[in-house]
Amino acid sequence: MGFTVYAPRLKGHGTHLEELKETTFHDWLSELENAYNKLKSICSHVFIAGQSMGGVLSLILANKVNPDGVITINAAFSVPGYELYKDEHDLKYVQEGKPDIKDDSVIEITYPGVPVYAIKQLLALIEIGKDNLSHITCPLLLLKSLDDHVVPAVSTDYIYNNVSSYFKQIVELTNSYHVASMDFDKFKIVDHTAGFIQNTLTKTTKPRQYKVS
Repeated sequence: MGFTVYAPRLKGHGTHLEELKETTFHDWLSELENAYNKLKSICSHVFIAGQSMGGVLSLILANKVNPDGVITINAAFSVPGYELYKDEHDLKYVQEGKPDIKDDSVIEITYPGVPVYAIKQLLALIEIGKDNLSHITCPLLLLKSLDDHVVPAVSTDYIYNNVSSYFKQIVELTNSYHVASMDFDKFKIVDHTAGFIQNTLTKTTKPRQYKVS
């Protein structure tokens, strides 16, 4: 089975730190929805996938468009390192450390810092995401790194326990940190994602809820 994949570049990402300072979560949601509609116009089935903040965005959009399914990787429904800045008014930027990747041979291109304004946008987005969870009914594949130094693994459990989907599955990633799609478990993610899509498109209506390692 082949897949048509579209990975939109969200505003403020992949350009310059100053652009990120001028964007809001509304921009990110709008661009993700535009990407979904583009795929929907040419594909018979559309699944949404997102990592970290992208997982939150994916689930918010899922509540609006009801896709065939959603795949999240370490979805950021809790970011303790950022929650410290919720009420910060004087600091403009937070310096970024080394990307949370277990595989030392991998280089992730990131900004040297994150605008506090953008952090507050993410925190606001998380609250919206939480309010949306109970309305989500589409099939879900939830991947989580057990050793994640950015987003606690229980963030994925929170999704699992609060959505209304009858088909939902947690897959544990045992050899990756937060940026799992670039880490040692990347091929495990690919295999489970492909299998999830194929199974979802051929599944029966019998409810299935389970966790695997």
